[in-house]
Amino acid sequence: MLAVVQQTLGITAPVFSMLFVGVALKRLGWIDTAFINTASELVFKGTMPTLLFLGIVQADLRTALQPGLIGYFLAATVVCFLVGWGWAILRCPVTDRGIYTQGAFRGNNGIIGLALATSMYGAYGLSVGGILGGVVILSYNTLSAIVLAIYSPNAKTDPWSIAKSIITNPLIIGVLAAIPVAYFQLQLPAWLITSGEYFAQMTLPLALICIGGTLSLTSLRESSRMAISASLMKVFWLPLLATFGAWLCGFRNAELAILFLYFASPTAAASFVMARAVNGNHELAAAIIVITTLAAVVTTNLGLFVLQWAGWI
Repeated sequence: MLAVVQQTLGITAPVFSMLFVGVALKRLGWIDTAFINTASELVFKGTMPTLLFLGIVQADLRTALQPGLIGYFLAATVVCFLVGWGWAILRCPVTDRGIYTQGAFRGNNGIIGLALATSMYGAYGLSVGGILGGVVILSYNTLSAIVLAIYSPNAKTDPWSIAKSIITNPLIIGVLAAIPVAYFQLQLPAWLITSGEYFAQMTLPLALICIGGTLSLTSLRESSRMAISASLMKVFWLPLLATFGAWLCGFRNAELAILFLYFASPTAAASFVMARAVNGNHELAAAIIVITTLAAVVTTNLGLFVLQWAGWI
């Protein structure tokens, strides 16, 4: 058992330690809000689309593109969304239900989930994670826009606005651009691949540092029962439900582990941005991000330990 614990810590510790590096750098004054905003935009618009593009281009698409895995992930995401929404109706004031629901189901898969999948399974984890990343972007943005629109009257809820935000998303563009290149096995110049790898290698450390720099202990101290409840849904109940469902459907080994890592990821920082954009309770959104990020250090390791101890991954 000790070997399993050491292995899971070896996978998760480097990722989560970068979050705490971001916290320290912000406190020391080495990075500020302007840097975090600029770096986050660079990651979103440039380095992460490049990382996803290269991960798919260099992968065996016939191996990474698994309809059953993608179909289950999408179905489980919708179920988790509905469970979180239903619980929000029971637990929250009307004005906070959209924020609660988004915080309970929207994971930071593009950064935390992808980093852990890559750390654990290398190129295969990056390839499968990149494919799932496209599904994540489509499903999370659409479902979040819907639930925030219902409870936040300032949100743009018309079909064109939602469709435009999806079509112009750089991460989706990176994934879609890579699929034909990988499928037809087009050969890109070696210098272009190398330059792209240099650029893409900035993604995970820079993004993790930025997330760490945005964490606020003040929002944690001021969090309410709603924040704790949503956080428990995000890092415990919904990952348990989704991973158990995946096991019942026959997923094992790398596929089951990657599904777990994606469902167990802490709440995405984008939920805070969307909450502010619709004039929602962004303090609640920030508190959920802080709590889930800290709690995921424990729950992710515990989940991997259980899955490895049971011999399922």
